[in-house]
Amino acid sequence: MFSYTIFILLLPLLSFLVLGLLGMKMSHKAAGLIGTTSLGAVTCLSYLTAFQYFSMDRVNGIYQTLVPYNVTWLPLGELNFDLGILLDPISVMMLIVISTVSLMVHIYSFGYMHGEKGFQRYYAFLSLFTMSMLGLVLATNIFQMYMFWELVGVSSYLLIGFYYPLHAAVAASKKAFIVTRFADMFFLVGILIFGYYTHSFSFSFAGDVVMGEGTAAFLTCEPARIAAAAGFLLPTALTLMFIGGAGKSAMFPLHIWLPDAMEGPTPVSALIHAATMVVAGVFQVARMFPLWIEYAPEAMSIIVWVGVVTAFYAAAVACAQSDIKRVLAFSTISQIAFMMVALGVSLPGHHGAVLDNHAQLGYMAGMFHLFTHAMFKACLFLGAGCIIHAVHSNEMAVMGGLRKYMPVTHWTFLVSCLAIAGIPFFSGFSSKDEIITACMEYSPVVGWIMTGIAAMTAFYMFRLYYGIFWGTENKEAHAHHTPHEAPAVMTVPLIVLCVITVGVGVYTTIAGFAGWGGSFGSFVSASGQDYTIHFNTQIALTSTVIAILSICLATYIYKGEQQPIADRLYKTFPRLHRAAYKRFYQDEIWQFVTHKIIFRCVSTPIAWFDRHVVDGTFNFLAWGANEAGESLRPWQSGDVRQYAVWFLTGTVALTLILLSI
Repeated sequence: MFSYTIFILLLPLLSFLVLGLLGMKMSHKAAGLIGTTSLGAVTCLSYLTAFQYFSMDRVNGIYQTLVPYNVTWLPLGELNFDLGILLDPISVMMLIVISTVSLMVHIYSFGYMHGEKGFQRYYAFLSLFTMSMLGLVLATNIFQMYMFWELVGVSSYLLIGFYYPLHAAVAASKKAFIVTRFADMFFLVGILIFGYYTHSFSFSFAGDVVMGEGTAAFLTCEPARIAAAAGFLLPTALTLMFIGGAGKSAMFPLHIWLPDAMEGPTPVSALIHAATMVVAGVFQVARMFPLWIEYAPEAMSIIVWVGVVTAFYAAAVACAQSDIKRVLAFSTISQIAFMMVALGVSLPGHHGAVLDNHAQLGYMAGMFHLFTHAMFKACLFLGAGCIIHAVHSNEMAVMGGLRKYMPVTHWTFLVSCLAIAGIPFFSGFSSKDEIITACMEYSPVVGWIMTGIAAMTAFYMFRLYYGIFWGTENKEAHAHHTPHEAPAVMTVPLIVLCVITVGVGVYTTIAGFAGWGGSFGSFVSASGQDYTIHFNTQIALTSTVIAILSICLATYIYKGEQQPIADRLYKTFPRLHRAAYKRFYQDEIWQFVTHKIIFRCVSTPIAWFDRHVVDGTFNFLAWGANEAGESLRPWQSGDVRQYAVWFLTGTVALTLILLSI
């Protein structure tokens, strides 16, 4: 039934090969059409897959895990390396997210990247990235996930460094590549530990996977090996894998690459750093959730507190940034941390590994927020691209009053800000409210901390909104270049993403209060069974009131043409403001650690040992062999008379030795 899903990977791969090899012989329009048409077909196939999958009859109330395509790539005894396609609720949901956002970015890029040198190369890299991300979410096993995980890293490196003549873009791409590779080292070590002790790369040991006709069934772990490894090794392996996910999802302190990645084209920021690549770590934890929940539930507290610290840190930094893309970048870090916390507060039920409603709530809320955040954050980034396209700057200082010039961008940006702030009838309200409810059930302390961070989110997003569209208009800057609305090819994707944000928000808000089925929990839940969302009225009202108060505070401070309160706060707390603006000196701390400690105290002694001891030993052996050769060379002169002399001398010497014995 799902044999066509292989084309979801093959079409963007083919697009990448065609554009990569032949793109420079095409016009910009032809290259863009090939990439966009390919993604359009992938999007249609993804929606068809979702419709057919979620229309299937459930078995015991649970959506089945299907493998329509799977081959054994490398058979190594009991441990096979498989490649294939796995369909379950979260992978099908991710197909919708990736294909929708990627298609909007492809269409949007027609206008934003118009006339750019390397236009064909840009679309080739977009196809490569999309294929890599689709392969990651469709992977049938951890090893395949890791392969596409690394391809995602490579393609993000290429896209971030697209403007390679600019030093900042090159430095940002290298920084992203190095930091994520450092984290991926832990991911790989975790995979090796996991595979060595379990003889399996499966995401779950339940063995409830339905293999398609003609597919090769991959091996699952024996119960005895599970029991032997579960005590210490599986939690260790899963924690190491989480570090890899934390690097990809920019969790503190491995977040330092993401703000600099804004040096890439703005559509790349929308695609990679808002909707897809940075949620790879969240998806990794969700994919291996059965292993976490059964074999390492205590270790899930690591996920919770890493997420809490990251969410607060990023929100605090976002309150002081002036570059609109960096505000959105730190907002992304904070929102990804919300998803991580939601997964971390999902604990086993009261009967062993049976999942109760509380455990389902955290998992479902994290996946739901992944879906909603992808749509409104992509809309925010693409809206930021329209603004940058109009004023030719990322700084809020040259903006202000743009609502008069850019009505479509203004309204779509406002809707997305309301969504991320958690206002009812916008999609972010439903998902974020469920996360806070799950956190309250886990620990009131965590719940109130996350509520406070949600309030900070509403504040800094409306600080950004008023700084761009209200405030004081920079007439001097606008005199040289009057701002204007972006062309339709750029505004239509904004409208589409905005409609999704409002549509999902209206339905889920009403359904959550009325107790209707058919919302997100009916498709994606921890146990696989239908989970009807029921809002906790007290928490919903509390979080809504706090969000509205935060918006009112931002309105009071930043809406007017003058901001005396903001100026007074800056003068009162200049060091705090500068520290937040400088990201609390995390880059400087990493620079000190790497250069002053690692390079000087570790790398330099190792390099000296390598040059003087290792190289010296082998150089000595080479010198000794050379000298021995030079000493023996005269013996191989080719002079027969000399050979006769040596022969007679040796004969006489041997004779004398024998006679003396």
